[in-house]
Amino acid sequence: MQIILTILLFTISQFTAFAQQEAKPLKISHLKGDFYIYTTYSTYQGEQIPANGMYLLTDDGAVLFDTPWDTTQFQPLLDSIQTKHQQKVTLCIATHWHSDRTEGLEYYRQQGIKTYTTILTDECSKKNNKKRAEFLMSKDTTFHTGQYSFETYYPGEGHTADNIVIWFGKERILYGGCLIKGSTAKDLGYLGDANTFAYETTLRQVKAKCPDPEYIIISHSDWKDKNSLDHSIQLAKKLKKKIKSI
Repeated sequence: MQIILTILLFTISQFTAFAQQEAKPLKISHLKGDFYIYTTYSTYQGEQIPANGMYLLTDDGAVLFDTPWDTTQFQPLLDSIQTKHQQKVTLCIATHWHSDRTEGLEYYRQQGIKTYTTILTDECSKKNNKKRAEFLMSKDTTFHTGQYSFETYYPGEGHTADNIVIWFGKERILYGGCLIKGSTAKDLGYLGDANTFAYETTLRQVKAKCPDPEYIIISHSDWKDKNSLDHSIQLAKKLKKKIKSI
């Protein structure tokens, strides 16, 4: 009887721990220095998919890169940054038009946060009835925010026609978004809006622009393995070869 009770209590504790883990809709992880990764979740084809974004603390306020996919986490993310760091988000940049990057743009604009996308992203967002930013970039842009500088870079079509990356040259952090896949990915993921023929060239452009990154932050996989860019190039190369053979 004692053994059965012990097993039952263990099972209940494990289930409770699992439920608590599953119930946490927002995860924040420290990257390095003033850089943090935030993760929210959404259901895609019946499966819970993580979506990574990033924020940076500066002397002029926090900068948000992409927005939560989960619409219930727009304000909790702002609240978490305020509580954890005593900072308000002042700037938000989305890296392409899909909802896992742009869904919170309108909400954050209403909170007085300056929201940015490229003109191309805005055109895609308008065409696909997605959320749009208040301010538009007509070309690659260097932002100076507090003590930090970073550059937006459009390498060409890949995951989407408009995907950009963000490069912190001094800190050697490459924010690759959905363009770059995880180092263990078996394919390039969703390709419904992709340019599969140009994908390899676009990724090689990123590698040339952003040499020897210390970290590569990607959207839907573990960001701790910096082999993700090279692996994605090989996946794109195989895909291009397959297309040519058809």
